[in-house]
Amino acid sequence: MSIDVRVDGDIDKALKILKKKLQKEGLLKELKLKRFYEKPSVKKKRKQMEARRRMLRRKRRQSY
Repeated sequence: MSIDVRVDGDIDKALKILKKKLQKEGLLKELKLKRFYEKPSVKKKRKQMEARRRMLRRKRRQSY
């Protein structure tokens, strides 16, 4: 992944674009999760909650 910054470009704008790309690919979330050890039981529970949220989101979108 790369972000081009022109000579007259704004570095803050480039950082903003980079952060959006990282967030869209899920790398920031993965880094936060891997920062500390997560017990297997806690990991399983978190994944179940994430799956439930995804399912609810899909149901809401389908109902419109």
